[in-house]
Amino acid sequence: MKSRIRRVATSAGDRGASAVEYALMVAAIAAVIVAVVFGFGTLISNTFQGTSNCIENRQSMPNCDPQAPATGQH
Repeated sequence: MKSRIRRVATSAGDRGASAVEYALMVAAIAAVIVAVVFGFGTLISNTFQGTSNCIENRQSMPNCDPQAPATGQH
């Protein structure tokens, strides 16, 4: 009977530690996902804002010319 109680007590402690470890991993993954979503959101927002400005102004601007090669600079 004592050995059974020891086994149950030992395995219960391991399960608690595993649950905490998994919770920390889930929190870290969620933080990375939030950072990526906000990063891409800002990038996409800036792209659409630039396109909107080009359409609104209807002026020949260097970054609005569809024939100009992409330089990667904004």
